[in-house]
Amino acid sequence: MHGKVISENIEEYLETIYKKSLTDTMAKTTEISKDLGIAPGSVTQMLKKLEEEGFVTYYQYKGVKLTDKGFSIGRKIVRKHRILETFLYETLGINIEDLHEQACAMEHSLSDEAERKLCQLLDFPDQCPDDHNIIPICNLDIATCYECTQVPNIEDIPVRLESLTAVGTMLPQQKGKVKFIRGSNEKLQEFLDLGISIESEITLIHSTPLNGPVKILVDDHELSLDKELSYNVFVDVER
Repeated sequence: MHGKVISENIEEYLETIYKKSLTDTMAKTTEISKDLGIAPGSVTQMLKKLEEEGFVTYYQYKGVKLTDKGFSIGRKIVRKHRILETFLYETLGINIEDLHEQACAMEHSLSDEAERKLCQLLDFPDQCPDDHNIIPICNLDIATCYECTQVPNIEDIPVRLESLTAVGTMLPQQKGKVKFIRGSNEKLQEFLDLGISIESEITLIHSTPLNGPVKILVDDHELSLDKELSYNVFVDVER
């Protein structure tokens, strides 16, 4: 398994902080307390412990930011949770209102290899069924999902070092090179037909809200990309 085992309690905190980090630069103590149902004083003590272990940077009276280490773990737990929700709903037919609770009970014990096999079984899903939140990509250093299917043992795939950004979540005028394309071979071909491939340089021109198109510059030509497709091509954003 990639990485050492971390307690469920720490994973719950990092998962909660990760989700907060997607909409704000700082996860506030009161918000974490509310989401986890834990007293603010206990949350503060735990956040200080997480800082000592290198998972977060704690700012007194303000909140916390994830370190790269904490971000990676938080993202992984959110990914497992949303893949499990997809499996429970699409394969087992579990009622949609029961998905969250059941996925919560299973996410911490799901191995990285089991997660990988579920992802392949489900044909590389990009959104979970109950609230259509985006499923984070895995941390395996591959360029396409097809590459993943060709390696029998997960231990033979190195871990990706850089943090990639979905085109659909880029900021206007941000630039980056494509490093990963998610989906089946059919979806990969769809991107290739649009002129998007690994190492293509993409600049976000404009992203409309909700399900509107995403306007991008791919190398030297302008393209309007379907919103869902934009969540399946990932770039290493220029810093």
